Amino acid sequence: MVKALLVVAGAVAVVVGAAVLLTPVAFSASYGVVLGSDADALSERRAPGAGLLVIGGLLVAGAFVARLRFTALLAGTLVYLAYGLARVLSLVLDGRPTDGLLVAGVVELAIGAACLGALVRSVRTGATEVAYAR
Repeated sequence: MVKALLVVAGAVAVVVGAAVLLTPVAFSASYGVVLGSDADALSERRAPGAGLLVIGGLLVAGAFVARLRFTALLAGTLVYLAYGLARVLSLVLDGRPTDGLLVAGVVELAIGAACLGALVRSVRTGATEVAYAR
């Protein structure tokens, strides 16, 4: 179950990260955000895309490499909950975004919560000790 979670969470991060990194204007436009051709704005948009792409790779690797599993679950928890909670904060401070961004926030919170649950279970059962003992 944890492996499937990490593969799904990782695949989502890789796809979104690659889209933001490689096609920031089109990706942002799909949510109604107009970036234009300002190099500074594009640089600011691409950078988190690269971060998501790398984190996604770590999550997928954690599904297949036991020694990376705890780190992958921790990273998935932190990244997805940070994105989701930032969207909640933005909702409170800035108002309601488009439906697509609301759905993204719900998905981020759900994946983050699932990663957190798996992380807590792995700590309680000592699965992290077993992974590092090998």
